[in-house]
Amino acid sequence: MYDLTAFQRDLLYVIASKDEPHGLGIKEELEDYYEKEIHHGRLYPNLDTVVDKGLVEKGQADRRTNSYTLTARGRRELEARREWENQYVEELLSE
Repeated sequence: MYDLTAFQRDLLYVIASKDEPHGLGIKEELEDYYEKEIHHGRLYPNLDTVVDKGLVEKGQADRRTNSYTLTARGRRELEARREWENQYVEELLSE
């Protein structure tokens, strides 16, 4: 996870929250979060990167639509990231 951009980590969180989302569904979720348009030229190369890293599996919903799911490694990486984040957030909140 350390070598991912924040945008790529956000992709993992969105994919984890949905049941085999397609690219446009992921795009809409991120646009809601970022409150701006996410261009295809940003979305799909980053999706390809997380697929190439073995964090996400790319499937085919139909001839024109791909679907995405977290791999077991992707889930482990997200869990490890959350544990790492929580140790700092818990310290902050307990002050």
